[in-house]
Amino acid sequence: MKTIPTIGTAGLLAVSLVACGGGAGGSSSGRALVDGATFTMVLGTDPGNLDPHFTSLSSAMQVDRFLYDSLVDIDEKGDMVAGLAEKWEATTTEATFTLRDGVTCADGTPLTATQVAANINFVGDPKNASSRLGVFVPAGATATADDAARTVTVTAPAPDAFLDRNVGGLHIVCAAGMADRSLLKQDADGTGMFTVTEAVGGDHYTLTRRDDYTWGPGDWDPEQRGLPDTVVIKIVANETTTANLLISGGANAAQFVGPDQQRLRSQRLFQRDVLAVVGELWFNQKPGLPGADEDLRRALVQAVDLDELTQVITSGNGRRATGLVPPGWGPCDGDIAGDALPAHDADAAKQVLSAAKPKITLFYPTTIGPTMQAGAELLQNVWSELGVEVTLKGGTDAETGQLIGGQLAWDAAFVPLNVSLPSQAVPFLSGPAAPDGTNFSGIDNPGYTAKVAEASEVAGTQGCAAWADAEKALYERVDVVPFANASRPAFGKGAEFELTQGSISPTSIRMVG
Repeated sequence: MKTIPTIGTAGLLAVSLVACGGGAGGSSSGRALVDGATFTMVLGTDPGNLDPHFTSLSSAMQVDRFLYDSLVDIDEKGDMVAGLAEKWEATTTEATFTLRDGVTCADGTPLTATQVAANINFVGDPKNASSRLGVFVPAGATATADDAARTVTVTAPAPDAFLDRNVGGLHIVCAAGMADRSLLKQDADGTGMFTVTEAVGGDHYTLTRRDDYTWGPGDWDPEQRGLPDTVVIKIVANETTTANLLISGGANAAQFVGPDQQRLRSQRLFQRDVLAVVGELWFNQKPGLPGADEDLRRALVQAVDLDELTQVITSGNGRRATGLVPPGWGPCDGDIAGDALPAHDADAAKQVLSAAKPKITLFYPTTIGPTMQAGAELLQNVWSELGVEVTLKGGTDAETGQLIGGQLAWDAAFVPLNVSLPSQAVPFLSGPAAPDGTNFSGIDNPGYTAKVAEASEVAGTQGCAAWADAEKALYERVDVVPFANASRPAFGKGAEFELTQGSISPTSIRMVG
């Protein structure tokens, strides 16, 4: 399975911001459910560090979904449902969660409100440099607990339109893991449905289902048939090899980006689809670099036919992106990027680029598949014809992480982030530049910042129009260019499941015979 950078998607990108949970019922195909079986899924890249507060890799986030729970889950319809919290209420600056009774950690100790508050306070403190800061927990947010009432109250220093949904999505680590985070790198300490039995980096991870797990998302039934007792997560870099494993029965599930999905469709396997951002172009705007010049950024985009680039990068199976949040992922809908991005204008681009003759290092992730390189080569050819000296640099997920952390030299890059809320993208589009913050491309857009402040004052979907205006401010200055969405199907054999927020929901897995 290929990964897209969920600074944040479990499955397509190397970085993904979020991957929330969900649930499902019995076998949708009518096939007999099989109890106690082993569910084998394939990931295209090794998750590395499994600590849920210090990872942005989608592969790690997919594994963590088996090991950790969050206060609130998101079901396959995109609705908020109970997680560790049975109920909650929120404004834009305060949210209170009431925990379910009887939740225990993997070591048998009860989960307390104090432990949950400690998670939120840890991530919310900038000195801890959690990758979830600003994504799930606003910087400076604090939490207090009442263990007797089982309540956790979170206070944000500034308005957050989706405070309950953001904080509610944070994976909660239990006491031992919070005390010694080294335990979490290749193991886990959570309330999740599974525990780690074996971790062999670069090869496989074996997980065992907890017999005492009874608090799944929503109204999940722990007595239902078809739950796997064991999960084996194999690491296979080659997508064709993964397809062969699935067809032969050597694996039960995997997601695909490249052309092998066509072969799998013909096999009439179980299939679930999700639309995700796969093409997103960024420019390094740090002082002294070509991307710091707005006119140059605009010319580089005008030089390219984004429709053609979309088809190349998606093997002809994609469509133009509508914005930062993929359709169906979040509560705000609509095409924001469409008319706001610069239109193809080769003549206008040539006037600027032939005079400037910039030198551009274009980074692209190698873990998404060969089409990403093809898209980079298309940009290289188009830009070179207009006087740009282009150097291509392919990189692994680790190198994508270095780019985001400010540790890699680059001028332009394909870094497709996938978020379910517009607010989750804010730390990557404003604020301190990397390495001091997560604004890895050094964007400084006063119009965006002002609109974000306006949108943050309005709770929930009532602020969607303001969030759209904020996003348009980015496109008007060519700060980021989301250009391609693509379906990344997950295929199953001997198992059925649901996808939520782009990845497989562990509690939805049903083994079938």
